Amino acid sequence: MRIQSATEPGATGHPNEDFAAFATPTEAGDGALVVLDGVTGPTGDSGCEHGVTWFSARLGGALLTAIGTAPSVPLTECLAHSITRTADAHRDSCDLSHRRTPQATVVCVRWNARSVEYLVLSDSILLIRESTGAFRTVLDDRLDQLRPAARRLPPDQRVAFVEGARNAPGGFFTAAADPSVARLAVTGSLPRERVRTVAALTDGLGRWVETFALGDWPALLTALTDRGPAAIVAEVRAAESADPEGAAHPRGKTHDDATGVVVDLG
Repeated sequence: MRIQSATEPGATGHPNEDFAAFATPTEAGDGALVVLDGVTGPTGDSGCEHGVTWFSARLGGALLTAIGTAPSVPLTECLAHSITRTADAHRDSCDLSHRRTPQATVVCVRWNARSVEYLVLSDSILLIRESTGAFRTVLDDRLDQLRPAARRLPPDQRVAFVEGARNAPGGFFTAAADPSVARLAVTGSLPRERVRTVAALTDGLGRWVETFALGDWPALLTALTDRGPAAIVAEVRAAESADPEGAAHPRGKTHDDATGVVVDLG
């Protein structure tokens, strides 16, 4: 088994709001990974004194512990438990009902000798290459479905539109303070012998495909495996810097936190 990872903040001097961690707790080759992308809110009050980086690290650590130490508990239940545990850590000091309370997207994977289980919530990405060479992309595309409507609005109304759709019926969902969103995640399982490689990415690294069209998802997984996540982050940074105003490649901000974890299961 080989695991490669890289994470880089979008801006120098700004905290990285992504979180990535993995564990291989047994000699039998069992393991787990967690990748979170903290949601950067507009400047102003969020009702929380801790911030997004604290939240991502707290939730990510709780989730890795949960999925690694309770192998028979479904990933959705592990995520719900971790959301509750994180909320309990600051509900006495913070307003968790605030629409901008810290929150994050989630990708997690757990594997053992029999199976590979996965969960995706919101717009981070999971790539899987099977032992036959077959490829699959696991996406929660509810936010993508809302983006065309947002683009039709005047620019000064787009943020409010997206915020109004977050964790709301008919909208999209992130891990914040409500554990019930866990059951809305995209989940699945494959036999272990069918899986060769998995890669979990935040959308900042997914820009390689979605924003700059440097290749498709299978090409990205090959690049991550062959050259490593740090090299691919560097390619995204170069593309961002070549178009700083977003004239050729429109996007919400010039640079974004970028994170990837690649696991070669053999």
